[in-house]
Amino acid sequence: MPQSETELMLKGYGLTTAEFFYHMPDYTHVLNSFVWQEYDIAPDHPKLFKFVEFWQSEIEGPLHSVRFTHRKMLSSGEWRNVTGEFTLH
Repeated sequence: MPQSETELMLKGYGLTTAEFFYHMPDYTHVLNSFVWQEYDIAPDHPKLFKFVEFWQSEIEGPLHSVRFTHRKMLSSGEWRNVTGEFTLH
C-alpha cells in the first residue's frame, strides 16, 4: 500500500526536484529538458538514481546533465500532534 506524503515526510523523506537535460534522438544538437519530482531520502537519493538508470536504459535521448535540489519539508521540531483545539473570542 502506498504511503501518504505526510507519512513519508515524517519518516525523513524530502521533496527532490531534478531537471534532466538531454539530446533529442533525431536532432543531436538540440538540448531539451524534463522536470521530475519525487519524495526521496538525502543524501543517497535512491529514487532519483533509479530513475536515472531507467532513463539510460529505456529512453532514446542521451542525457547531457542532471541538476537537482532536495528540500526536507518537516524537521523534528516543526511537527507536533494536536489532539484538541479551542477558539478564544
